Amino acid sequence: MQQVSLEKLEFFAYHGFHAAERQKGNRFEVDIYVDLDFSEASKRDSIKGTVNYQNLYEIVREEMLIKSKLLENVAMRIMRRVFDEFPQVQRVEVSVSKFNPPLGGICQRSRIRIREERQ
Repeated sequence: MQQVSLEKLEFFAYHGFHAAERQKGNRFEVDIYVDLDFSEASKRDSIKGTVNYQNLYEIVREEMLIKSKLLENVAMRIMRRVFDEFPQVQRVEVSVSKFNPPLGGICQRSRIRIREERQ
């Protein structure tokens, strides 16, 4: 199994449990890792049989545009779309970080991570 990843994707988005977070917005970071067998694509030097980075980025970007209360919801939507749009993908891991979450103290970021294999 091989892996394709996009790391440290940054977005300004409107996610948060509190309504003020969904109105004010914040900076977020997304890492996504997809596992698949791209050995044939690499032998043939062809995009067929692997995951196009641009398409993967667009999935993340589009899902980050949808306001959500929970980062868990954002990550799950990203993961589901990757499985739906790339049948060759066997496993997806997504982490979503919120910079400077409003906790009443100093915290650089909060982060959630999900990982799932295709059923």
